[in-house]
Amino acid sequence: MKTKIILSGCGGKMGHAIAALAAERTDCEIVAGVDLVSTGREGFPVFSHISGFTGEADVLIDFSHPSALASLLAYGRERRLPLVLCTTGYSKEQQEAVRAASAEIPVFSSGNMSLGINLLIELSKKAAQVLGEGFDIEIVEMHHNQKIDAPSGTALMLADAISEVEPGEMRYMYDRHSQRKKREKNEIGIHSVRGGTIVGEHEVIFAGHHEVIRLSHSAQSKEVFAAGALNAAVFLSGKEPGMYQMSDLLK
Repeated sequence: MKTKIILSGCGGKMGHAIAALAAERTDCEIVAGVDLVSTGREGFPVFSHISGFTGEADVLIDFSHPSALASLLAYGRERRLPLVLCTTGYSKEQQEAVRAASAEIPVFSSGNMSLGINLLIELSKKAAQVLGEGFDIEIVEMHHNQKIDAPSGTALMLADAISEVEPGEMRYMYDRHSQRKKREKNEIGIHSVRGGTIVGEHEVIFAGHHEVIRLSHSAQSKEVFAAGALNAAVFLSGKEPGMYQMSDLLK
């Protein structure tokens, strides 16, 4: 039986990638899309607002914009519809709203839907534990010149995961040019590069005394994230209310 999916942000690059991949799969299908613009060739009805779709669906995938979150949470709560939230750039207030909604409906939220990235996160945590305080940690992320938010949600996921295993409270440093002082031990430097058509590259640098360890991941195609989003949608359909993440999918 196919999982019926509403695709919010169907007109964007990720929306196109998800729709194309879903058309090739036998375990799911896109039954409706949400976007301000429609080409008429999507192969499913497209609505300018989520409230316009009243048909049957099992789960919603969102790859749109943080401004759409409130309406999606309200729609999910009203219809008891699971949500796969792939959009990045949420404010702290929006993140709290997502957690509140998860008390009523299943919510899968991840700043990156790639299996490889989530392995990078686990490896970075292990490296931080093994290397200890003798190594400074810097994160460099690179994306295409059309990406709006910086740093990327994935870079923040990496920093947060590393902070979880550090003995003291870590401070994120985004802008060193305004700091006329030596680097502090409790800093994690986070640096953003925007250019060309870079899909997504992340590197975690552990710089110690006379040695440097680098852990990195490079996405070659948006299909990597599309596959993860669809896998999350199939996984989430029928689940109990709560917060879910990629580690739950990988179990």
